[in-house]
Parts: sequence; structure tokens; C-alpha cells
Amino acid sequence: MYRCFPVLCLILALLATVSVDADEPVFRVGFAQKDVTPPVPMPMWGYGARKDMLSQGTLDPLMAKTIVVEAGDDRVALVGLDMGRAPTTAMMNEIRAAIREQARIEHVLIVGSHTHHGPVLELTDREGFGKGRFDAAIGYLKTLPQMLSETIIEAATKLEPARLGVNSIEVPYNRNRQSKRQPPARDPLLSVMKFDSTNGRTIATLVNFAAHPVMTSGEILKFSADYPGFMMNHVEKELNAPCLFMQGASGDMSVNAINVKGPQAFGELLGEECVKLANAIETTVPEHPSIQGRVDHFEFETRIDLNNPAVLFLYGQAFFPELVRNFAEEYKNGMHPELNTILLNREIAIVGGSGEFFSNHAVRLRERSYVKHTLFFGYCNGYMNYFPTIEAISEGGYGADPPVSPAQIGAGEEMMNRALINIYSMLGKLAEGKPEPLK
Repeated sequence: MYRCFPVLCLILALLATVSVDADEPVFRVGFAQKDVTPPVPMPMWGYGARKDMLSQGTLDPLMAKTIVVEAGDDRVALVGLDMGRAPTTAMMNEIRAAIREQARIEHVLIVGSHTHHGPVLELTDREGFGKGRFDAAIGYLKTLPQMLSETIIEAATKLEPARLGVNSIEVPYNRNRQSKRQPPARDPLLSVMKFDSTNGRTIATLVNFAAHPVMTSGEILKFSADYPGFMMNHVEKELNAPCLFMQGASGDMSVNAINVKGPQAFGELLGEECVKLANAIETTVPEHPSIQGRVDHFEFETRIDLNNPAVLFLYGQAFFPELVRNFAEEYKNGMHPELNTILLNREIAIVGGSGEFFSNHAVRLRERSYVKHTLFFGYCNGYMNYFPTIEAISEGGYGADPPVSPAQIGAGEEMMNRALINIYSMLGKLAEGKPEPLK
């Protein structure tokens, strides 16, 4: 019996180890992509001067690239979309229902790169809102939610054990296009998330940077991903792995092209910085894999009256009537932007807002969040125009004035405060998102 005792102890220890390992949270990652370039001529998003002129072909394809992360018992989909904005609210509802049912994904952040050479997404199948004049475009738009859902679901079928790392650096490649104050506000951070398989193969990289992709001439009526497309191509070639781009708080950020000219040269310049960051990352398996997430919807008054026929007429002259009617319909009872807050592995905060946030929103959020990494995604899960800072509104100018920034003053700050409360609540530092009462 005494001879058997050490063997029995060893067996029990091994069983205990297997039991613990089986109960440990998993960390898995999958990637998929799909070409979502419209096959039909469509009105192009981004420049009012084009009005309802139709596209005339393609310079380079518009892609939807998806990383699905499984951590613990939850999943999140991160989707980089080569379009001017994220899908509409109705599209997002359709996508969420499909991926929840077919892939058990509760959290999704779909981020438009903000290229001004993508299609208009706002047209709907109603007389005066697109039907009858833009039927081919509406036909494409009806298929877009399914294409995006399929890409997300495909990524979920490719989940494999993974490692993760993040690296950031400040770069000089963007500038403030709105402010006259010195020094002007700017978000210089370029961040790269790298996902490796446990055998060392890179599954995908994610790039987060803030600058308007408007380097392709507005007179060219062809679809293009602009500089983010060339950046991703360069990274993919150098790392032999997929890359997706998540636009930041670029409401007041233009490209600062140093010693280069054109979207390809700038994209490759930025891409080389991304390659250096990615190569310096030492990925690891998270010690405590987890995903915590929250979606908030806000109700803001507007600084313009879109129910006024004269206002609608003027907007219709600046853009085109069908597009403006769809915007007015969405804003008729105020603005309802969406905010997504994700805390990954209790170390990485990802915040996504449905509009063009000015850079200081992201900078201040990072300064206040006190987590290892904080990434801000603009143009995420919808589009509610510009969200300037209060001081930017006081200064005025494009992006800060009511015609393109209709949300009430302080809307962006309120959303960032909510994100901060969410992060600290998920970390257990605030009780259910409510500050402790004063004693």
C-alpha cells in the first residue's frame, strides 16, 4: 500500500491539473475578409459638391476585414470597413441579430475608415428617400448587412488559440485642420494590435490612427480605400498577414504628408511605421482572458431644426434631397448616437463612437482611463456627424459649427465621461457605473 501511495498522489495531482486547465478561460482569434465594393454605380459619400453624381468604376477594392476575439465565455467582432461611415442603425440591428444567433457574438464594432470614395449608405426603399431614382443603389444596400454578417460569422469559424500584444508610438503624420489656437489639438498616437497563433504565425494586425482619408482627388468618381488601403497593403506584404484599419478621432485631423505626395506614398510611409511597431511586439497569451462590454445610447437635442422646410431645402441644395431626407428622418426627434465600450482582458479599453469625434476627446480619454492601453474608434456602429470639443465649438469653423455638427454643445464630452465610467465600472472601481454618494 505504501508503495502505491506516491503513484496515487501523482495521479491525483495530474487529474487536478487537467481539471484546472479545462476550466481556464480560453483566448482565441479568427480572421476573415470580404470584398464589398458595389457592383453598380452609386452616389458617392463625402463631398457635397458631387451631389447625386454616380460612381464611375473602381480604383481599388473596398474591403470588410474582421477579427473575432473569444476570451472566456464571450466574443467581440472588430470590423474595419473601407467606407465613409459605419452601417446605418437599421443595418446594425440586422447584423447584430444574425451574428448573435449564428456565431454567439454579443459585441461588435464596425468602423468606417471614412474614405470619401465609398458609396452613400443612407438611401432607403421609400419614395422620395431613394426609391425610383436610385433603385440599383438600394438593391446593393439591402445586401450589405448580409455580406458583413457573413464575414463576421466566417471569422468566428476560424477561431484558434492565440496570443496578443499592443504597441504604440507618437508620429507627426496628422495635423489639426480646424483650430487656430497654438499649439493646436492633435492626437499623434499610432497603435498596432498584433494577434499571433500559439505556434508563432501572425493571424492579423489591427492599426488605429486618426487622419481624414481624403488624399484621392474628389473629382475622381471611382471607389477607393484611399491611404488606409495602401497602408494595409504594405503591412500585409511585409508581415505576410492580414491587416485592418480602425479610424480614430479624426474629426479635426487631416493627413500631414511629410516628404511624400499622394495616397499610395503616404499609406506606405504610415505602413512602414506600423511594420516597425508590429515587429517589436512580443505577443503573449493573456493571463486572465475576458471580454466586458456595454452599449450606450444617448438622446441629444440638435442645434439646427431639421423639421423646418427651409432648412431642409438648403441642405438639399448643398447635398441632394434624398440623402438629406434620410438624415432629417433620423434626427427628427433629436440625435441618438451610440457608444460602445469594451474592456479586453482587463488591460485594453476599446471605445467606439458613432461619429466624427475631435482628437482631444480621444487624447483626454486615454489620459483619464488608467488602463494599460486605450484605443478610440470613430465612425463606429453608425454616424451622427461631428462631435467637436466645447472649446472647438467656441472657436468655430468647419466641423464645429451647427450645419455639420448638429449635436448639442457638450455631447462629445458626455459620451467620453460615460465611457470612462464604463471602464472603471468594469474594473470594479465604481459600483454599477454610479459614483459613490458623498458622505
